[in-house]
Amino acid sequence: MFDSEFVYELCVCRWAELAWPPESASTPTANGARTDRPYIVARQLGTRNRRWDTIIIEADAGALADRAAFGDRELDSDLLHIVQHAPADWAWYREALPEPDYPWRYVREAIHRAADRGVLENRKNGNRIEIKRIAPYPDWFERLIVIENKPDLDASAARQLSSQLEHDVDTGLADEVWVATGRTDSRVEPALLEALPVEAGILLTDFADGVDADSISVEWYPTALQPTHAEGYRTSRRLELAERAYGRGWRTYHETMRPDCRYFQLRRHGRGLLPWCAAKSRHQSAATCGSSCADFEPEPPAWRMKAWPLAGGPGAGIKRLLADRRQRENR
Repeated sequence: MFDSEFVYELCVCRWAELAWPPESASTPTANGARTDRPYIVARQLGTRNRRWDTIIIEADAGALADRAAFGDRELDSDLLHIVQHAPADWAWYREALPEPDYPWRYVREAIHRAADRGVLENRKNGNRIEIKRIAPYPDWFERLIVIENKPDLDASAARQLSSQLEHDVDTGLADEVWVATGRTDSRVEPALLEALPVEAGILLTDFADGVDADSISVEWYPTALQPTHAEGYRTSRRLELAERAYGRGWRTYHETMRPDCRYFQLRRHGRGLLPWCAAKSRHQSAATCGSSCADFEPEPPAWRMKAWPLAGGPGAGIKRLLADRRQRENR
């Protein structure tokens, strides 16, 4: 149905935003029903060795509200090191913070970045830099779920995907691993279930009539993963992923595309909005939508000079619309 896995991925993200967790609250899952937890949906995040299509961060409601004190942007690993250990009262940063495994000069740079963003207070006391927290950094996220999106998952593709899922199962950075694939007229082939790790869940999708809460059903439930990494490594990596999801969400795809092209549009598909190329009359992908596209044509200057509802041109309006939708869902 779709012209690229990229567009399929956007549909899965929108469904997750509408209907996570799958099925009803009474359906058994690896760790019980979770309908009362807020959650954040992101895409294309991962570690140096692994990147996932869709990521769902389940959070603690009260702690998530406390996280808002540190702004809407993500906190990288250097900033996390500081805000997690910043003292309640003024103290010299080298006495307040744990010894890093990198030079202290990088810590000083991160302190200035944190102060510029308003997530930390700092001051000079003689030749020493003192710091104080603006608030305790909360333990806000609880579970991390990843979904691999394969719209056409045949037996050969399942075998290729199997090694990636086995890596996810072995490392245990995620709490649950799922595979989303297009529904067919028949049940999932036994070959697919045999090729994929038994710990991975399987979601069957049907976006033919648009994206809504009923677009996906569960074919196979996942099991809880047993982590093999050291707890310190696992905790820090999971928190970094959660922070990146918090800051980016999944609607940032316009940053790698060209919404300022006169042919770039958004089209409604059920309860989702998908990018559409009027020049090619199809959904485009981030890989094909750029200045190298032969059909790329910048918006006329007259468009960008118009007032509301364009206010800078259709491309600027699309960026605002996607940003507003992300903020609305986060609220």
